[in-house]
Amino acid sequence: MTGAPDREELIAAAQAAALLAYAPYSHFTVGAALGFADGRIVTAANVENASYGLSLCAETVAVAKAMAEGLRGGLQAVAVVGGDGSGPTLTPCGRCRQVLSELAQLGGTDPLIYCVGESEVLELRLSHLLPLAFGPDSLEK
Repeated sequence: MTGAPDREELIAAAQAAALLAYAPYSHFTVGAALGFADGRIVTAANVENASYGLSLCAETVAVAKAMAEGLRGGLQAVAVVGGDGSGPTLTPCGRCRQVLSELAQLGGTDPLIYCVGESEVLELRLSHLLPLAFGPDSLEK
């Protein structure tokens, strides 16, 4: 194993991903980078839709991409960047917190979330952003 990507590597990957966002309506681009224990990084950007409710956040797209690539565990850290990182500190929305939690719970991890802004990078555990999360073990089997 190569080990999980470091903070700067994840933030740079999220910033690069934000450049690929499709945000013609809000012009608010977001990039996300998921770092896994084996060193893999999965990136994505937000994708807006003319029917606004169908827009997809960068974090959700990244989780879907990771799952489609067969990743079901090992999520160690996530970086979320709005635009080029020169704006306010950005945290994942509620939906994204839940989607990230599902992936994390599959591997029994509590990833660090790097919330990037112009003047700071908040480092928070996902469990801090989404305490008492609903997940796979919440369902009766």
